[in-house]
Amino acid sequence: MKFGIQHPNFSYDGKGSKVVDSLRRAATEAERYNFDSFWFMDHFHQIMNVGQPQEPMLEGWTTLGVMAGVTSKIKLGTMVTGIVYRHPSVLTKIGATLDVLSKERLFMGIGAAWNDGESAAYGIPFPPTAERFQRLEEAVQIIRKMWTEERASFKGQFYEIQDAYCNPKPIQKPHTPAHRLTYNG
Repeated sequence: MKFGIQHPNFSYDGKGSKVVDSLRRAATEAERYNFDSFWFMDHFHQIMNVGQPQEPMLEGWTTLGVMAGVTSKIKLGTMVTGIVYRHPSVLTKIGATLDVLSKERLFMGIGAAWNDGESAAYGIPFPPTAERFQRLEEAVQIIRKMWTEERASFKGQFYEIQDAYCNPKPIQKPHTPAHRLTYNG
C-alpha cells in the first residue's frame, strides 16, 4: 500500500520567500517518513471548501519544479491539471521536463476542469462539459504520442500538432503515469 500527501492550502506557509522553506520542510518530512508522493492542486485561486479565492495559491507546475530540487525520492504530482489551462503539447513538454529533472518522480494528473469562475477570472475560455471531456480525450492522445514517438502529429477537432518533438522524453518507461482523472463540473 502506498500513501501520499496533498498540500491544499498555502495560507499557513508564511509570506513571501518563507513559503519555499515551509514547503521544503513539509516535502522533506513526508519523504523522511516514507510517504510515496506529494501533491499540489493546479489552480490559480484557492478553491471553495478549502479557503477563499483571495488566499495564497502557488502555480502548481512551478511549485513541483522547486519541490523536485529540494527532495530526492518522493514522487510529485498535480491534483489535477485542468486541460483548459494549458495547451496539451505545452503540458506534455512541462511534464517530460519535470520527469527528467526530478529523476523519474512525476505523477501527471489531468482532468476536464471544473472551475468556471477561476477560468473567467483569468480570461481562459471554459467550454461546456461535453467539449471539455472531448478536449481531454484529445489531450491524452497528444501526451501519449509526444512521449512515445520521435515526431508526433495529431489532428483532432480541438487540437492539432505537426511534427512536435518532445526531447528529452520522460525517463519513466514506457512513460510517466498519466492518471486520467475526469469529473463533471
